[in-house]
Amino acid sequence: MSNLDSMQRFTFDNTDVRGELVGLHKSLSDVLSKHEYPEALKIELGKLMAASALMSATLKYEGRLCLQVRLPGDVTLIQAETTNTGDIRAIARYDESKKIEEVELIGGQLVITLEPAVGKPYQGVVPLDSNQLNESLEYYFSQSEQLGSRFWLECDGTVASGFMLQQLPSSAENDVDAWDRLSHLASTLKREELLTLDNPTILHRLYHEEEVRLYDLEPLRFACTCSKERIGNAIQQVGFEELMDVIAEQGKVSVDCQFCLQHYSFNKEQVTNLFPEKKLH
Repeated sequence: MSNLDSMQRFTFDNTDVRGELVGLHKSLSDVLSKHEYPEALKIELGKLMAASALMSATLKYEGRLCLQVRLPGDVTLIQAETTNTGDIRAIARYDESKKIEEVELIGGQLVITLEPAVGKPYQGVVPLDSNQLNESLEYYFSQSEQLGSRFWLECDGTVASGFMLQQLPSSAENDVDAWDRLSHLASTLKREELLTLDNPTILHRLYHEEEVRLYDLEPLRFACTCSKERIGNAIQQVGFEELMDVIAEQGKVSVDCQFCLQHYSFNKEQVTNLFPEKKLH
């Protein structure tokens, strides 16, 4: 697939349907290089990364979209985030003492969080009633946005790819049968085609009789949004007294970002500055 580490929008003339194609390679490799994940978990993490990139295309403001798969079993969390500028990061948590041969999604929850740079975040929760992540994403859009949406997600542990179709509010003058026709054609897309073919070839293979408009590629890259300020805000939740106990024992509070493994440390003065009410006047 030549369109790796990028996202590309496409539309169909005289219809109320749009789509997105995503391919991940180096960005996926960068994420997987931070942790040792079982092969089955790598695949699910790659799919979720592709899904978060596809859904980030709907962001109309500066911010990020976060997808969390919360599970009750040996794998407890799979999380992927994409910003409106194409920065992507992801992580998974699992019981490293167990052999993970497959990831069971049924019984878990999919949590979708939209975090604007300015304003309040929005969160939606969807039950995972099958082992197909795309079905829960489609249900989310049908319930929250009242928009028909279809997702195809694939990952082989090295490359992750995603294909999305979305129905827009209809116009009377446009092709009213387009959604059913275009969705049916997309359902013929094979796994190996999505993982290996470039975007123009995929669209020609599916829609050679349609008038397809393909837009510019938008790059995607692994980049972590952690910072000392954000880590400081996070450790505030531990509490002042508890942090002081750590400093008394270890001389500092040490924290590693779980996404990128960046190390942060806070001395006594820096921790005190996190709690203005504790300063002596």
